[in-house]
Amino acid sequence: MSQPSPPYQVGREKIREFATAIGERSPMCHDVVAARAAGHPDLVAPPTFTVVFTMPRIEALLREPAFGWRFEGTVHGGQTIEFHRPICAGDELITTVEVKNLTIRAGTHMLTLRCESSDQFGKPVCATEALLLSQADGDTV
Repeated sequence: MSQPSPPYQVGREKIREFATAIGERSPMCHDVVAARAAGHPDLVAPPTFTVVFTMPRIEALLREPAFGWRFEGTVHGGQTIEFHRPICAGDELITTVEVKNLTIRAGTHMLTLRCESSDQFGKPVCATEALLLSQADGDTV
């Protein structure tokens, strides 16, 4: 398990920019009044927004020399996301990364990483699992 990340401050403009970039038109992602009318404290991030704050943690782990992963040539094989509640502007998220599984199959490393994110009050917000693939060779994990 990695050390918890520094808090990631979820901002309104970051949510709007991300939503626009992926074509998400829900008013809850763009209009604070609409989000509050729907019962949320602020703008709601699209579900795939998790990549914004989990991917830097994953990359830091994979690039850590002691971990032994060959980052170049890594392929994303799958992703799951589970939510305890929506991510909203104003959240301060703390994420830890855990190696859930590492296997070698047909000359390929198959690494599953789980990221757990909690808010500034220590309450769980979401968890993601990513399957990453990399060619196996003699000197890397």
